[in-house]
Formats: sequence, C-alpha cells, structure tokens
Amino acid sequence: MTDETTAGPRIRELRPEESELIAGIAALAWAPIYEHFARLQEEALGAVARRSSVENKREQVISFAERHPEWVRVTEIDGRVVAFVTFTLDQGSAIGTIGNNAVHPDYAGRGMGSTQYTYVLELFRREGMKYATVITGLDDAHAAARRAYEKAGFRQVLPSVEYMLAL
Repeated sequence: MTDETTAGPRIRELRPEESELIAGIAALAWAPIYEHFARLQEEALGAVARRSSVENKREQVISFAERHPEWVRVTEIDGRVVAFVTFTLDQGSAIGTIGNNAVHPDYAGRGMGSTQYTYVLELFRREGMKYATVITGLDDAHAAARRAYEKAGFRQVLPSVEYMLAL
C-alpha cells in the first residue's frame, strides 16, 4: 500500500527506521498511565517490584512494528511523526482491532487520535471488516482514551478488571 493522506495531518505506513520513534511516543504517552497504575498497586499491596511498564510498552510497540509493519500507521505534521496507531485484521471473524496507539504529548488535544481512528475504521471497511474493537482501561488515567473511542462511535460492551494478590 502506498502513502495515504487525510485532510490536515498526513497518515501513512510506518517506515522501518521509525519503530524506535513510535516506541518513544508510546513511552511518553503511557508514562502517566503507568504512574497511576503504580500508585494504585502500592495503595493496595505496598511496593510492587515490576519491571518498568513503560519499557515493556516500548518493547511491545517495537516488536509489533517489526513483525507487522503493514498494520501500523503514523500521523505526521510538517514531516514530523507525532502519533501512531497499530491494528490487526482478522479475516475469519471480520473483526478489525485497534491496538496500541498514542499521540505525542506536545500534540495532544488537537484531534490526532480522532483522525487516526477515522482513518483506521475506513481502512477496516475497505478490508471487509464487519466490526471494530478496541480495549482500554476503566481507570481515571484512561478517561481521555475512553472519550476518544466513544467520539469515534465505539460503545462499551465488556467490562474488565485486573486482580492482584500479595503472596
């Protein structure tokens, strides 16, 4: 697939050399979420020794981008990558899934997320998907993400919860 554009910011396929760049955007965007998680865990269980979740997110984004670059799009403004979205297409179930996605904090609140979701949802339709899905947290740190997904037309179907136990 060749580069594609939308009105305003330009959305295109990921270039191989940009995996680290989008991982950095992910780390910046998710840092407040993981700080919130750490506070909640500490309040419930005391200090929990976990490898940095931000580092895990970086590795997750890089790994996905290297394995499935065809399922990653970046959003650029004036030639600078400012956001990204990953997705999968399941032809068997006809479900497209939005995965990791983030906007550089310097560009937050400018509609980049909405632009990306509109783009990916249209891509899903072109690829014959009948449904789109996305998973996000129910905590306060994910409130902006929930609003953005709802604005794009998603509605909550299944609640989720994570349990922990001190051993």
